[in-house]
Amino acid sequence: MDTIMHRVSNIQKILKYTYGIVPIVAGIDKFTNLLVNWRDYLSPSLTDKLPFSPATFMSIVGIIEIIAGLLVLSRPKIGAYIITIWLVVISITLLAGTHYFDVAVRDLVMAIGAFVLARLSAIPGTEAK
Repeated sequence: MDTIMHRVSNIQKILKYTYGIVPIVAGIDKFTNLLVNWRDYLSPSLTDKLPFSPATFMSIVGIIEIIAGLLVLSRPKIGAYIITIWLVVISITLLAGTHYFDVAVRDLVMAIGAFVLARLSAIPGTEAK
């Protein structure tokens, strides 16, 4: 039984670091656009309704992503649910207003992984240190 719990704990650690670090990197990139021009992913109907520029909106998104990633690293049981919801919202937004259907599907798959992390983190004895 210890071997099974050890394996579960290792899987949980991998997911914790993945879903902690990736949002932090993506959040930081909202300020630099080195990986991608994030504003391209905004729906024109959304940008028309914003009370500020798309760049400002993406900066706010970046801050939220950094905080969410830090929360996953410090409290994966809670943070992973937030990441799950965040990824589903992004997917719905992409499906509703852009042509980035492949990214929307990828984010839904990532949301499933974050949900698995949340569930694994709730198992006693699997808390990743």
